Amino acid sequence: MIDDNKIAPIDGRLEYEIRAKHPDDIDFERIHSEEEDYESAPPEYEIHTYPADFTLEVLHQKWKAHDIEIPQFQRQFVWRQIQASKLIESFLIGLPVPSVFLYTERKSQKFLVIDGQQRLRSVFYYFDGLFGEETKGKRQVFQLKGLSEKSRYFNKSYEDLDEADQRKLHNCVLRSFIVQQLDPNDETSIYHIFERLNTGGTLLANQEIRNCVYRGSLNSLLHELNKLSEWRRIVGRPEPDSRQKDVELMLRFFALLSIDHYEKPMKDFLSKFMKANRDPEEGTAQDFKNLFTQTCNTVIDCLGEKPFHIRAGLNSAVFDCVMVGFAKHLDSVPSDIRDRYEALTKPENTVFLKTVTSSTTDKETLKDRFRIANDELFGDKGNEDQAY
Repeated sequence: MIDDNKIAPIDGRLEYEIRAKHPDDIDFERIHSEEEDYESAPPEYEIHTYPADFTLEVLHQKWKAHDIEIPQFQRQFVWRQIQASKLIESFLIGLPVPSVFLYTERKSQKFLVIDGQQRLRSVFYYFDGLFGEETKGKRQVFQLKGLSEKSRYFNKSYEDLDEADQRKLHNCVLRSFIVQQLDPNDETSIYHIFERLNTGGTLLANQEIRNCVYRGSLNSLLHELNKLSEWRRIVGRPEPDSRQKDVELMLRFFALLSIDHYEKPMKDFLSKFMKANRDPEEGTAQDFKNLFTQTCNTVIDCLGEKPFHIRAGLNSAVFDCVMVGFAKHLDSVPSDIRDRYEALTKPENTVFLKTVTSSTTDKETLKDRFRIANDELFGDKGNEDQAY
């Protein structure tokens, strides 16, 4: 069993957000109260932003040393070679270039690119001599295309430049604005910054943002467990969800094992849990894995496949209280658990139904839901000695 003392404490808030459905999404039920909670005002921050005049050579060195990272959802490089060539020429002939914005992670001191990845990658690709990502194991040689044929830089690669021009390019400055969160001491502002980014018209799901903001061994473990066959049977899809809603459900399960720490909104609560536990001790990580695997196996054995698809889709409120209940009673599951579950979720059980359909992430509603589920599924009904 997981020792609550080994789970990093959180004092945050969080809410589960329902977004417009994508063709590959898991069919989650649209829980009205959760949508309303997303509209709650974000916390206020004290942010320190200051300019830094890095040379292109320094930025390239930081990139090669992995001191600059581009969030996963930003990683598509969309510029054509002509656009990138015009940027390089601007540096060489002394024209101004728009600044980039970098976020400093407090713990690692690495930079996350907030804005400017196309410019940065163009520079790095030119220094490396190859343009873009690999296609069928090959990359284009980066020569300056689309310039005037009279330009002395026309069609030149970095290696074709004379030493003076190479040094000139090395010493060019790309102004960078560095963003640091000073208060509160939790780095949640980066989540809200990325949440507001223009991502080509696609609204990012919460877990897609956490996936890059809170990188670490917990994130890796969640993606590993997301492939578990028993878990896929619970979710009802053979392949992981493209928007990582299944990963978010697992995170919700782990975070609500310690329900006493819960504070709404759910979104911030989950984010703070993931940040606080982003690199758990090896023993704790193994405990997470064992508990989740055993819980999934037991739920499938007792309730069958897709047990939380109460209506059209998977109901996350039913999921969290029942999964956590099973996790805490793995050695004492009643023999009539299936009958108890059917009684719990039948439409006539209006008291429980209200807790999974209205204000589901309200603190008192959530605690009531967990209490009712625990009492009706695992409480003493005269046959507690008959374990499953």
